[in-house]
Amino acid sequence: MTFRPFRLSLNALLAALLVASALPAAAEPTLAEVQASMKQGQLPAALEKVDQILAVKPKDAPARFTKGIILTEMNRQNDAIALYQKLSEDYPELPEPYNNLAVIYASQRQYEKAKAALEMAIRTHPAYATAHENLGDVYAKLASQAYDKALQLDSANTQAQTKLAVIRDLMGSNSRVPRTAPPSKPVLVAAAPAAAPAAAAKAPAKTPETPAAAKPAPATPVVAKAEPEKLPAKPAAEKAAPVPEKKAEPKPDDKAQAEARKLVENWAAAWSRKDVKAYLNYYARDFETPGGVPRKTWESDRQLRIAKPGPIRVEVDDLNVRVSGDEAKVRFRQSYTSANLKSATTKTLVLVKRDGRWLIQQERVGG
Repeated sequence: MTFRPFRLSLNALLAALLVASALPAAAEPTLAEVQASMKQGQLPAALEKVDQILAVKPKDAPARFTKGIILTEMNRQNDAIALYQKLSEDYPELPEPYNNLAVIYASQRQYEKAKAALEMAIRTHPAYATAHENLGDVYAKLASQAYDKALQLDSANTQAQTKLAVIRDLMGSNSRVPRTAPPSKPVLVAAAPAAAPAAAAKAPAKTPETPAAAKPAPATPVVAKAEPEKLPAKPAAEKAAPVPEKKAEPKPDDKAQAEARKLVENWAAAWSRKDVKAYLNYYARDFETPGGVPRKTWESDRQLRIAKPGPIRVEVDDLNVRVSGDEAKVRFRQSYTSANLKSATTKTLVLVKRDGRWLIQQERVGG
């Protein structure tokens, strides 16, 4: 039996095209609709919608990132890994894909790969608190494995037993895995910490005052006080000679605090105006680079990141400076905004004084 291809007459084809053109075009789903389906547990529907978005905008980073989360929740880890790896290649400045890639590796007990991915996330964005926390958990997992191995080789090793117990207690029954970046926002941003306590405490709203006419009269009359009798002025000869005022010189600690504060403000200003040379000049020669990478590698990474197209704005406030000799700790709130990232975090810079100038020796998130 021979199968013949179906043939459509020209008139029928034209009629079909006219009908199709008269139908309204299907509206492209939004990322908010995708996330709503995810929250309802409708993962296949969410995947279908996000694929429709990517069919029109294949390079859309938030949509690709969200698809990676959907694939992970559908237990399609290999597909999610491939997606996050490609997303990191296309957008190397984003730390979230590295973080979520590490989460998948950790769930597969591939802790070395998870550690490498988290170190890339931190190198990309040193103020990314979630990656720092996850890296700490991965280190704890690796330590637990090492202590387990030590006890297999020497079951009487009491020190290893104690350390393993501490690690497991710290990890909470040894079941915690690193946290993924939140999928709730359509734009990839680092989760901003809660507002500073000082900002949260708002002054109570003032109630409008009662008009003067409506105020009740005072219960008792107000009596004007008689001015005391003025004594005659002393002769000019009796006036004491004026003592010249001495200007209080700033204390050494106050001066050092002001210098340290000014350095942090200038450092943020150089970063904001993308002056890489001035920015790197604020770091000491023995600056502790993230993850212990070579200084030249760290400087190259920072130069590539800062020199990317688009403006950068770095603001610092609530500076708290503590000086101890030739060392100072400056804790402050940092707000960072670029074309692809917006974050706010608490940061601490450890400064050292070299040749009469403060320089950054350590840079870390938190205290």
